[in-house]
Amino acid sequence: MKPFFIVLSLLFTGAAVHAAPPLALKDGEALEYKVDWAVLPGAGLINIHAKKITKLNEAPSLSILTETSTRNLARTFLKFDAKSESIFDLASGHLMYVSESSYARGRSRSHSVTFSYKDHTALYKDDVSQTLHVPEGFPTDLITCLLSTRNLNMRPGQTHDALVLFGTEFYDLTIHAIGYEELETPLGAYRTLILEPRMEHSPPKGMFKKGTTVRVWISQDSNPLPIRFRVDFKFGAGLANLVRYTPPHSTTTSLKP
Repeated sequence: MKPFFIVLSLLFTGAAVHAAPPLALKDGEALEYKVDWAVLPGAGLINIHAKKITKLNEAPSLSILTETSTRNLARTFLKFDAKSESIFDLASGHLMYVSESSYARGRSRSHSVTFSYKDHTALYKDDVSQTLHVPEGFPTDLITCLLSTRNLNMRPGQTHDALVLFGTEFYDLTIHAIGYEELETPLGAYRTLILEPRMEHSPPKGMFKKGTTVRVWISQDSNPLPIRFRVDFKFGAGLANLVRYTPPHSTTTSLKP
């Protein structure tokens, strides 16, 4: 169970390489997911919320805050809590800052990354500091990358290159549009497009080398939403279903009853 929730924290704490990707969420937009793991329904919750930040003498930015935690019986086996914040410059679309913290099995972890695109570097801080080289493009975390694909109007057979930061490493991923699927969810029935990130431009590493597969189902309607996420391991799978959605402040869009 521990690996699944650690992977969730990696996914939900975080683009096209040659052009600015659309931002994943808008000011005020929020999503809540119920997580089922193997034979444990309701094993956890994931909450994602976007908020515009406007500070004096600073460019407007968008903060995407994600909180992940185990619940119910799963929490008896593993008390896990994680929080992350990704801050994007609204004008350029660049990821400017990431902070992540987690608690599991009595141990706390945290780190932050501050980006400087003028010199293609990022300052990574945990117990010690190190400077990372930032490749050309628009790095982001995996979940924000997957969320942003809701705006790409992809079709089966199409692909989209992405640059994703995992810890201190950048991954060149390719998002594949697999096909359509009709889903029955807690919020109703949806026609969805299945997307899957893969490592194809370089040797697989990290969870991709270990055979982990990640998929997201994007609803195909006037307000595309990530309805479901699935993480498959060799020993089981975890499923996150959207159970609540709050539209951005500037709209009155709502989900099906």
